[in-house]
Amino acid sequence: MTAAPSTRVLLVRHAEPDAWSRGRCCGRTDVPLSPAGRRQARALGRGLARGGPDAVYASPRTRAVETAAAIGAAAGLPVTVADALAEIDFGELEGLPYDEIASSRPSVYRRWMTAPARVRFPGGEAFADVRARVVPWLDATRRRHEGRCAVVVTHGGPIRAVLGGVLELPDRAVFRLDLGHAGVTLVEWIGDAPVVRYVNVAGAGRPASRDVAMAPAARSGTTR
Repeated sequence: MTAAPSTRVLLVRHAEPDAWSRGRCCGRTDVPLSPAGRRQARALGRGLARGGPDAVYASPRTRAVETAAAIGAAAGLPVTVADALAEIDFGELEGLPYDEIASSRPSVYRRWMTAPARVRFPGGEAFADVRARVVPWLDATRRRHEGRCAVVVTHGGPIRAVLGGVLELPDRAVFRLDLGHAGVTLVEWIGDAPVVRYVNVAGAGRPASRDVAMAPAARSGTTR
């Protein structure tokens, strides 16, 4: 009997963004990498290239594209940009500091902090919208690279949506997953059965550095 092919998808949260984004809602807002983030991206490239990836995909946001470009350069691969991988759209709250939202939109802020999976941002998206675009895209992509390995550079929200699906977690539980900048998560499919090999790893098996700018509770699940 022939063994089912193993397909690996490396989900990478983009490297550290520019300092301007700290403490702000930056979903669709375009922010480049910080100098430290560019160093993180180059290190990611050197590490992930050794695994022999077959393809590199990125969210359309600059911070993800720059991270993916470093990985692609190290692996000798082009970067394919996929709109489905974008972070949640904060709508009217895009670019605003958290403290300003807490004072000017207290009811929205309160729902965000207490029930992040259920809040819909004014003029923007809810977590269900992120899941609805990311999960089908990833399913099609891993089938396209069956038996091989793809690197997917995106944001905290989309990665949580994927992990929630493969682990069959309720939406409220995915916000308990810590995903640092430049953290790598590996999901491997044996045939159609997914196995999460590791979450939020950087370098030689170390957890990725925690985002010190994260707001409490829901902020860790939806920003940048």
